[in-house]
Amino acid sequence: MTDDFRPTSVNARWIALVVVCLGQLMSIVDGTIVNVALPQIQRDLHFSQSNLTWVLNGYLITFGSFLLLAGRLGDLVGRRRIFLIGVTVFTIASAVCGVAQSQGVLIVARFIQGLGGAGAVSAIVAIITAEFPAPRERAKAMSIYTLVISGGASLGLIAGGIITQALNWHWIFYVNVPIGIATVLLGRVWITENAGLGIGRDIDVLGSALITAALILGAYAIVTASTYGWGSAHTLGFGAASVGLISAFVVLEARLRNPIMPLRVFAIPGLPSSSFIRGLLITGMFSTFFIGVLYLERIRGYGALTAGLAFLPQTLLLAALSLGPIAWMVTRFGARLPLVIGLCFAAAGLALLSTVGAHTTYVPTLVAAFLLVGLGAGMSFMPLLTIAMARVPAVDAGLASGIVNTSLQVSAAIGVAVLGTVSTDHTRSLLAHGAGLDSALLSGYQLAFKIGAGCVVVALVAAVAFVRAPRQTDEVAVERAPARVEAETASP
Repeated sequence: MTDDFRPTSVNARWIALVVVCLGQLMSIVDGTIVNVALPQIQRDLHFSQSNLTWVLNGYLITFGSFLLLAGRLGDLVGRRRIFLIGVTVFTIASAVCGVAQSQGVLIVARFIQGLGGAGAVSAIVAIITAEFPAPRERAKAMSIYTLVISGGASLGLIAGGIITQALNWHWIFYVNVPIGIATVLLGRVWITENAGLGIGRDIDVLGSALITAALILGAYAIVTASTYGWGSAHTLGFGAASVGLISAFVVLEARLRNPIMPLRVFAIPGLPSSSFIRGLLITGMFSTFFIGVLYLERIRGYGALTAGLAFLPQTLLLAALSLGPIAWMVTRFGARLPLVIGLCFAAAGLALLSTVGAHTTYVPTLVAAFLLVGLGAGMSFMPLLTIAMARVPAVDAGLASGIVNTSLQVSAAIGVAVLGTVSTDHTRSLLAHGAGLDSALLSGYQLAFKIGAGCVVVALVAAVAFVRAPRQTDEVAVERAPARVEAETASP
């Protein structure tokens, strides 16, 4: 693909931003839209409770496992190409999910859907970074992108409830088809392709296989831990195998001249620390979406649609912040200050949620908690992206984009698995000691919210201790870096 036919309008980069955000929105929405349709899927396709989890986990495993590989492939063969291939695979798999009439077809299609989602999402941050080299415009673009990430989960809950009740579960997958087709057609015109490094220069096949297998095994261990237990031989065995493969991968990459993942990226200031902080924040934030939905439906008696609508204050506040205020704050004060303030708000919101009871009213307690979490996430995500990508050389932007998205996706999977398992185990323990069902469930949810708040507090401490906001001179240096890094990574 070439970009010779791309229109030269000054608005071209903003249209490209809309296109890649459509791809991101499909992926994020798909992570939650299925949740509210699971009972209907289980009834129609006769899933057992244990097999039903694979409708969610199949997507999470392949999505999280292929993000790094897909990100590096974008550096090598072109990020637009990988993005468009990913969207195409995701769209086709969505159509197969929609027509599925058996458990096997649906689960396999969900695995493939995750693979396509990884290809599309892995390149998005790198594309935005390339399209918006100026710090001020990049801040605005990143704020829009973070709105899509943060608001997409809430939108998925609402859309899933509406579509499932008005039509049936098949349509939660069909809606991806026209969006995917439009994204591919517009992407071919409006997204600029990067000059890939090429795959004919000693491509690191073994390293690619090692890291992909390691992430698949790790993701499998995580998402099945709630079934087998965190201390089971199953979980520990697959976890140990994953760690072993990662260790072998690191040793291999340190010895190769042209590795699939140059280890120098982990020395880039801001990238590792921001990924760690993002992971903790996502763990806490997703406790509101998953544990929060369970609380609203099982304790408060909300329906699926009503529970989704309950998160509107959080989503609307995120939207309002992403329309300009946070970009202005980052430009005016740097990325570190709004990040620290945002993490304080998010921790306060989760702490408030940990106090909810069986008769806690939506107004003012729940709405205040959701607003605090929305405010905190809205003030944190865009600064984290800015810090992560500010010093990344252009030729490594795809890999860095994959690391950013891997920290998001894997943390979401870990957060859901850990919080769900802890909540369930605590509930079972209370039931065994004679507590009532509602009381035991509520106590389990409260414990999960407390852990989520604790994760955000750790993120806050890390932000204060380790994060240094990038200077504009850093971004200028990054723009001049491609030729230098290209020379360093050239084959003999």
